[in-house]
This record gives sequence, C-alpha cells and structure tokens, in this order.
Amino acid sequence: MSTTPRVTAMGRPRLLAGLGRIPRLDAAGHRRVHRVPARLTAGELTALAEQVDLRGRGGAAFPFARKFAAVQKAAARSERPPVVLVNATEGEPASSKDKALLAHVPHLVLAGAMLAVGALRAKELVIGITDEGSAARSLRSALAETGLGTRARVVQLPERFITGESGALVRGVNGETPIPPGRKGRTAESGVDRLPTLLSNAETFAQLAVLAELGAEGYRAVGTTAEPGTVLLTVTAPDGGHIVVETPTGVSLAEVLHRCGTDAGQGVMIGGYHGAWLTPAQAAAATVSRESMEAAGAALGAGIVIPLPRDTCPIGEVARVAAYMGAESAGQCGPCRLGLPAIARSFGALVAGTTGDEALAAIRSGSAIVRGRGACSHPDGTTRFLLSALKVFKDDVDTHLNSGGCGRPTRRVLPIPGEETEEESGRQLAVDWSRCAGHKLCSHLIPDLVELDRFGYPVITRTDVPSRLLRDTVKAAEMCPALALSIRSRA
Repeated sequence: MSTTPRVTAMGRPRLLAGLGRIPRLDAAGHRRVHRVPARLTAGELTALAEQVDLRGRGGAAFPFARKFAAVQKAAARSERPPVVLVNATEGEPASSKDKALLAHVPHLVLAGAMLAVGALRAKELVIGITDEGSAARSLRSALAETGLGTRARVVQLPERFITGESGALVRGVNGETPIPPGRKGRTAESGVDRLPTLLSNAETFAQLAVLAELGAEGYRAVGTTAEPGTVLLTVTAPDGGHIVVETPTGVSLAEVLHRCGTDAGQGVMIGGYHGAWLTPAQAAAATVSRESMEAAGAALGAGIVIPLPRDTCPIGEVARVAAYMGAESAGQCGPCRLGLPAIARSFGALVAGTTGDEALAAIRSGSAIVRGRGACSHPDGTTRFLLSALKVFKDDVDTHLNSGGCGRPTRRVLPIPGEETEEESGRQLAVDWSRCAGHKLCSHLIPDLVELDRFGYPVITRTDVPSRLLRDTVKAAEMCPALALSIRSRA
C-alpha cells in the first residue's frame, strides 16, 4: 500500500495552494482556492500554451502546444473524436509528485484535463494509475464529487518502470500487455481505442489549469524568463521518505535540498533512473531549470532529486538499480533483454572488486552495444544513468578495483520496488579454489550470482543467496564438474 508523500513549497504555492491546514481539497475547497477557468477553444488553448512555452512534466519536456495541435489535426483529418489520456502511473520508484497531486489536489488535475477535453471535443477522459492507496481513492472521490463518472474512467495498471512509457500506457488502457510496442507510433494519431489521443502527465494538466486561471502574464510572474512558472520535484529525505516540493524555476538546487533537511552528500541524482548524477560541486552551482541541468550534464526530467548520503557505498547503490532496471525490461529486444542484465552483473562484479578492470570495460562496452537499439528508450536511459555514475563516482570505482571495496555498507538509499520483500535463504555460495578448474558452467546456471574473470574463473558477485535463487544454486553446485561449489549456512 502506497503512502501519501509530504508536500511543501518554496515561495507561494500554485499547484499546492490551499493545503495549509487541509490535507485534501475537495470540490468545494477547490472552488474556494481556484477560479474556475473559462472554456477555451482549441485555438485559444494552443495560443495560451505557446505564450509560456508550456512543456510536458513527465520527463521528455515536449511542447504541450505542439502535441495538442497534432491531436487536433489528426482528429480533423480522420473525422474521429479524440481521447484525452492522463498519465499518472509514475513508474519511477523515486517519484511521488503525481501521487501527491491526486491525493491532495485531484480537482486541479481534472480541471486541466477537462479544459483539453472541451477544446478538442474529446470522446472521453482516461486516467491511467498504478497507485492502490490514498491517491487512487482521492481521484475516484473527485470524479464522484464532480459527476464526471460518465465522461471519465480510471484504468489501473501494473506498477512497473516501463508502464509509464507512452506506448506501454496506451496498450495497457486498450487491454493489451502494458509494454512498449515493437514499432514506434504516434499516440496523437492512434492511441486509446485507436483514436487520436492527447497523452500527457498529471502535472502537465495541473499546470494547464493554473495557466488558464492566471493567464499568460500571471503565469510568468514567477520563474525564469525562458522557463516561467513552477515545477514539482520529488526529493528523497534523510529518513528515506519522499518530499514533493513546488518551486519556481531558477531557485538554487542547494536551497531546495536545505528546505528538505539535507545536502548534496556524495552526489545528487537528477531525473530518475533514466537521469544522471551531479557531483556536489555541480549540485551547488545548479538551479531548478532544464537549461541549468542540461549545462551540468543532467536533465530535470520528471523532477526526481536524490542526494546520496556519505555513509553508503555509491557503487553498491548503483549496482542495485542496474539489477532492477535489467529486470524491468519488456523482454522483447535482445539488447535490452540480454544486454542490461549482463551490464548489471558486471556492476555486481565491480562492487566485489575482484575482476580488475574487466567489469568496468564490460559495463562500458555493453552500454555502447545496447544504446540506440531498443524498441523504447529504456536501454538508452539506463546506460546514461549507469555511465554517469561511473564518472561522478570515479574515485569510488578506483577504490573498489584496487581494494576490493570501499568499506561502506550499501544502505539501500535508492528505492527499488519490492526489494525489501525479497527473502534471503540464509545460505551462502562459496568456491573451493583447490578444485575449481574454470569450467564456466556455474556462470550460465546462476548468472545473478556468478560472473567470470578474464581467465574464465568464477567471481561471486553476491554471496548471500536469495530464496528465489536457492534451487538454481543447489543445481549449480550439484552439476559443477569439479565439485568446487558449495552452499553453506550463513554464520
């Protein structure tokens, strides 16, 4: 069951307005805080979005006006009514901003979405979610409070990283397996029920409602000239919880971290597991804007900010994410299905520090092989994140290679769904080096636990055997030609 994230604001809030003593704005509360925007024509809505260069807040930052115009043209050309689809799936484990909007101010999201529905004369409004907790209950209550139940529907989808990819979301809404399609297509032309579909993130529609309420001039009253308005960030707090911060663009990242009771630590991850890392020095100089983040080699993306504490092993943390992202593959492309798990195993070997430079070389060569070859951006985004870590934490990489580790535990700061529920078997895998002859069979039977060094000998990347791998590990020990593998009870 998900929990409602904490919320705060830098300066006067817009999206989070009215939440001082009230945890959720119902329909009446929403009307007290927000002026009901006038209905807009398609031309008026497009012009308004263009005046402030409203961008999508799901990660790609695509111009909303261009997307809206493409749907309008496709609907006119095909003479079929379009659909408006709100992406509130939030597949990024470290993101909570859409859950916060739905839990606290659901009517703001619906107001923006209904502006688009009216301007496009859309057939229906669809909201895709994965949340099963307070955000989902709040959304359904909001639909009931406004009587939109006959014009809108909520579609519950599995909580996976790739669920939020546009093609995967559309497939899920259409009753298909929610994975990216093998062939790229334009949702604006064929989306929900094969109709032209305006698909955008929950925050984007909330921003649209605020823009329609304030007008272009009022919207530009805060933020930078190039990127006016506010953005929502999800910051991982020192206690591991998420704080959703609304801040005007242009505010220093250091100030945001201070508001959340933390600092840059060893480095700051920006944009999620398809994002990149900033050094403490880069984080100190960065501001909350796409321009500033891009200049530092990162991307604001979906607004995810995770400072890494000094008491955890950065290489171990990144290796956990590498394994998670490899498992989150849709399994339909060879470079992703085979390449990402192989890269993850090399990261595991790098943590152990027993394969010299081979693991490092394998990560880099493997990343070059998979990049640009997937049906979606999953391998590209994942390798960008991993290679960024190698650069920012270079000193730690060298320590692992030279000393077999950095001496710090991996405290599981970077969130991995379901990781806390993985059962350990209480057993450990060991190699009798007086027997091992480098037959390589073990690396094929239990690749999640065993890598090979450059001479073909096994390197155990994880001594503690999870329950899910115990059967395969026993099989590997029994089939070892030299009987060099053994399984022991953990001391």
